Amino acid sequence: MSAQSKSLPNDPVEPVQALIVVDMQSAFVSGDDAIPHVERVLQRTEQLIAKARAADALVVQLQNDGPEGATDEPGTPGWRLHLPVDPDRGEVVIRKEYDDGFEETELEELLREEGVTSLAVCGVMSEMCVSATARTALDLDFRVVMPHDAHGTYDIPAAEGISDAVPAATVSRVAEWALGDEVEIVPSADDVSFTAS
Repeated sequence: MSAQSKSLPNDPVEPVQALIVVDMQSAFVSGDDAIPHVERVLQRTEQLIAKARAADALVVQLQNDGPEGATDEPGTPGWRLHLPVDPDRGEVVIRKEYDDGFEETELEELLREEGVTSLAVCGVMSEMCVSATARTALDLDFRVVMPHDAHGTYDIPAAEGISDAVPAATVSRVAEWALGDEVEIVPSADDVSFTAS
């Protein structure tokens, strides 16, 4: 496997049938502890949701159940989804306890039942839950599109004897690159279109 994504900025991108929104919870996207560039990630995620809804594509929001005392502990303000779900459109929330949105959840079963073969992934954190979910989707033979401006994470702090601080934007880009050449990385949510499954 080469280390280059197969999509390039000028490549046409085929529509996808579903949108997976990963952990857009208040703990990570609001207040003083929000990820860097949160306004962009929120705006682009909202744009993707609106486009998916307009096309009658499936929208799934993943919601992480953090451990006791964590900012995303179930029932706490930080655990709540920051973006609304529209159940009248068949949108669902899938709670998870692991980085990978497929692990011990009904996500794969739902996608198969809906006839989904292609999907877009956005949300937080780029190198953790977004990456893990995208990687498993690829392993399960789903076509995966990841818009660069619709996922984010935190800066990695400096570690003595290891590295200086790593900016969040670099972490996000490395997370994309590490997924290899099967994922379709596109510059923007503008490049993603949807179709009904």
